[in-house]
Amino acid sequence: MQRPETKARARALQLLYAWELSGHPSIENVVMRLASICGRPPQGYDRGADLAARAIVGAPEFDRRVAEAAEHWRLERVGTVERSILRLALAELAEGATPPRVVIDEAVKLAHWFAGPKAPGFVNGVLDAVARELGAL
Repeated sequence: MQRPETKARARALQLLYAWELSGHPSIENVVMRLASICGRPPQGYDRGADLAARAIVGAPEFDRRVAEAAEHWRLERVGTVERSILRLALAELAEGATPPRVVIDEAVKLAHWFAGPKAPGFVNGVLDAVARELGAL
């Protein structure tokens, strides 16, 4: 059984991925659209939607940090899922409520579940570099 925090992160990833593929509408539209697809009306913001919203607001800064930390990788080459995982993790690091190692471990877990076989190592390396730059590790 997954912890509620892990489920919220997976939901946030799904919302952010849908946001990216939909051309960057408001997070409220994405939440409503996914809720209607699932057959149940939204019941306000949950932790996943809140985290996705934070990732969207901070995306320009997070993308800049990822681009600096991802040596030999242009941001355009980073897959949508991996980029979304990195944005979510950086939003959570910026929030400061969760220990950095937990944030990184959870992001790597999401990469194992939703991205390609090389993604977990990439996500781990980028987040470790950014966390060290921020003084979080």
